[in-house]
Amino acid sequence: MNFIELATQRYSVRSFASLPVENEKLLQVLEAARIAPSAANFQPCHFIVVSEPELLQMIYPLYPREWLKSAPLIIVALGDHSKGWHRGKDDKDFTVVDLAIAIDHMTLAATELGLGTCWICNFDTEKLQDMFNIPENLEPIALIPIGYPDIKTKPVKLRKSLEQIVHWNDFEV
Repeated sequence: MNFIELATQRYSVRSFASLPVENEKLLQVLEAARIAPSAANFQPCHFIVVSEPELLQMIYPLYPREWLKSAPLIIVALGDHSKGWHRGKDDKDFTVVDLAIAIDHMTLAATELGLGTCWICNFDTEKLQDMFNIPENLEPIALIPIGYPDIKTKPVKLRKSLEQIVHWNDFEV
């Protein structure tokens, strides 16, 4: 499968089969995050793999959607702001950008392996920080549930056309 086919196949899975994720596949997904590029190669990303049922039960209330309970594991994606590259001119912190690239690598690797993911950013970050005793310089950016999709048909992904998003040599709306 070429890259465009892979990227087109990826979608946000919100229903998982009751099958465990093989450790070999999980390690491949995590390796995809590890090799992702980052600004100035500072690599400010950390990941907590949560698979213990007791811990998963504690995470569910932080994003109270029933479908989340079907995920056999959740990866907590953290950005280390004390290690991220900051642009000199305006001190813009690129930690979140770096983490987004790593997460994208993970979601595409998971898709290639027949797994499904969803990118969740709307959760109680403070409670999660307390739950795992995460230091202040590490920001929980996303929850990534991962598992085998339990869905009969893939949802339609609506995307803008190239003409709507690409501007040639200037910016005209």
